[in-house]
Order: sequence, then C-alpha cells, then structure tokens
Amino acid sequence: MANYPERFSNLPLYAFPRLRALLDSHEPGGPIVHMTIGEPKHAFPSWVRDEIAEASAEFGKYPPNDGSPELLAAIAAWLERRYGVQVDPGTQIMALNGTREGLYNAAMALCPETKNGKQPNILMPNPFYQVYMIGTMTAGARPVFVNATAETGHLPDFSAVAKDVLDQTAMVYICSPANPQGAIASRDYWANLIRLAEKHDFRVLADECYSEIYRDTPPVGALQVAREIGADPERVVIFHSLSKRSNLPGLRSGFVAGGPETLRYIKQLRSYSGAPLPLPIDRVSARVWSDEDHVTASRDLYREKYAAADQIFAGLPGYLSPAAGFFLWLPVEDGEAAAMKLWTQTGVRVLPGAYLSRDTSAGNPGTGYIRVAMVAPINETQDALIKLRDCLYG
Repeated sequence: MANYPERFSNLPLYAFPRLRALLDSHEPGGPIVHMTIGEPKHAFPSWVRDEIAEASAEFGKYPPNDGSPELLAAIAAWLERRYGVQVDPGTQIMALNGTREGLYNAAMALCPETKNGKQPNILMPNPFYQVYMIGTMTAGARPVFVNATAETGHLPDFSAVAKDVLDQTAMVYICSPANPQGAIASRDYWANLIRLAEKHDFRVLADECYSEIYRDTPPVGALQVAREIGADPERVVIFHSLSKRSNLPGLRSGFVAGGPETLRYIKQLRSYSGAPLPLPIDRVSARVWSDEDHVTASRDLYREKYAAADQIFAGLPGYLSPAAGFFLWLPVEDGEAAAMKLWTQTGVRVLPGAYLSRDTSAGNPGTGYIRVAMVAPINETQDALIKLRDCLYG
C-alpha cells in the first residue's frame, strides 16, 4: 500500500467540487445562470487569434525559461506607465503561466526552512485565494489566517497579529483589490504593511490580479509604495495576470516582479520544475500588455455592472458596493443555505463564502456571505441579480 503525505490528508474539498457536492443532486429552479467562478466574459482583442496564428510555428521551439526579451520589456514598460516604477526586465521580471503558478511556486522558492529557529509562518487574508494555503503547506510552513471583515475594511489587519507570530513569519500573502470583497489597499495600508515586514523581517507577496478593474481611481501598487518609502527592494514581490485585465483566462499568462535576488531564486526553481510560457503565447502577451484600449473598454462594462448592482441592492443592510474587481460579497444568514435556496428556486448558482475561508478562533468570516461573480453581459447579470434579490431578500 502506497503512503501519502499527511499534511494534505485532511484538506476540505476545493471550493468548486464542494459546491457541486452541495447543489448537483438538486434540480435547478429555473434556467441555469453561473455566477460562481471569476472567468471574465468580455471580449478580448480580436487580433489575439491572428497574433497566435502568425507565431504558431514557434510551438516547435523550446521557449526561454523566463520569458522572451520582448515580453519582459513590454511588462517593464507597462509597470512604468501604470505605477511609475522602473524595473530591469532581465533581472526583476519573470513571465508566468498564470499567476496561480507564481503564487504557488513563490512559497517554495522563497520560504526558509525555519524562522528564528522554528517552523515559519505564512500569513494570509481570510477569506483567501486557496493557492496561498496550499503553497504554504507545500513549503512546510504554517498557514496563519487573518480575518478580513467589515470591521477591518475587508482587508486583514496584520498589525493586530501577535508579536511572537510576526517574529516567526517568513511571508505574507495579500490580495488587492481583494478577492472576494473588492476592497482596495490604500497607500497608507501598503506603507504600514511594508514597514511591519521590515520590522519583523518577512516578505510581502502582493497578488494584484484585479488591479485594472476599478470604478474611478487606479489602485496604488505594492511595489510602487515600496519604492516611495525606500524599502528593501527584496521586500515586496508582485503578481499580475492577463486573465482579468484583458479577459484572457485561457491564455494562462502573467508575471512576477520584485528584487533581483528574489527573482533569482524564483527563476532557479522554474529552471528545474516549471513550464515556461510557449512562444506564441509569449508573443501575443507582449502585444496585449502594450495595449490599453481593450482594458479601458472592459472597465467601462464593469462600471455598468457596479451601477446596476448598487441600484438593485440599494437599502440592503450590510451591502458592500465593490470598489474594484467583479465580485459581490453579499451578506446572508448562512452561505450554504442561501446558495441552495437560490439554486433550487431560481437556477442562479453562487458560491458560499465559507468555501473561500477557514475556521479561526474568531469564527469563519465567510459563513454569512455568498460570492457572486458579475462576469456575464450586463443584461444577463442584471436579470440574475434581480432574481437573487427577490429570492433571498424579498
């Protein structure tokens, strides 16, 4: 009989298999509307197909480990335009097969075996993108869940974590704009977190995948603030993706950027175990990072959905009008019960908030919420939100 690692033996099902187990044995109460997964449905640039076709012969070549010089230069140029941050494309950026790869591998590449002689901690928001926890566990570190609630502005208050826990912390995962709540870390929030990281000597892994979906003001970036306050260049690592920004989740294209020593370790792990971006994907990614027109058009469509949601849920106690991203984090008495009622009575499918979070001594911050993805066209989204309102809050 084969043996298996104990550290993964008691994991709950991932959110979406867990949702299928909850709902799929029950008949939907109407036409099925999927509002569970954050898969953008807006159009991506029409020239993407032609660009890949023109470069298709390069599927016959092994791609460069870190990304082509052209792609890395395009990413560096985007970072300077977007954040006013200059990075060396050769030493401070690596292309990713989507940010999930980078967020997972960063824990293995960067987390030390011990911190102050003990098993290291990796802190993360609760609720959270589940790859943070699995990357932590794979690296042999201890995940520490820091609740992000209405009281903390739906961002984790890492400064409230006990000093002995912080002293044992090697890294912190943080997502801004936040998935699922859409909360944006302010310049002061980033500055305080980075200073806390310098005081207790840990890295900040900033997941900024939703940075280009916002109402009015572009969210400030972690690397941008780190440069402004003169932090150690190795202190902050950022992760970005074309999935949300450019409506290309199937392209599996993103990047990680940070200090040159940090990137050296990340690249070294990739050279042994990772999969570089195929060259045709690399080529089209360079052009996509260089174009903002399609991003602006997509953002305008999300603004229409923000306005529709605000109107539909006006007056709902506890309603959080999202500042960014494309999720609603709606208050309910019990997320599982609400998802079941909505499914069996309307056919609208949403995700219980508890599937994105973990129990802590202060409770599970996702239990009283559902996550609703506003990715479908505006008319379909609006109709589904009205059904949701009438079913759960009518």
